[in-house]
Amino acid sequence: QKQLVESGGGLVQPGGSLRLVCAASGRTLTTYAVGWFRQAPGKEREFVAAISWNSSPTYVDSVKGRFAISRDNAKNTVYLQMNSLKPEDAAIYYCATRRFVATMTAHEYDIWGQGTQVTVSS
Repeated sequence: QKQLVESGGGLVQPGGSLRLVCAASGRTLTTYAVGWFRQAPGKEREFVAAISWNSSPTYVDSVKGRFAISRDNAKNTVYLQMNSLKPEDAAIYYCATRRFVATMTAHEYDIWGQGTQVTVSS
């Protein structure tokens, strides 16, 4: 069964860090791009970061310099390291996959996880 499971979310203070993990089963990620999207209450789902099959990363401007996406194909896992977190980063974070090259458009991804909650608050 194709499945993505996100983990690593939690509650942090502004300026803190979290590392999100996207673990895949039923699909070997070697030839796939993996994207991270987030959705806050009352807001639309938005692109955060993605990594292509060749490890080329893409980030939304608001997280550049703070977030870093990486992949470990041997573990069939993708990570999102989030540093210097801000209250506006709070959301449910989802990972998703598509073939080869990353895009910033959610509907172009075919397999999605259930999300992990990130809360940034004092």
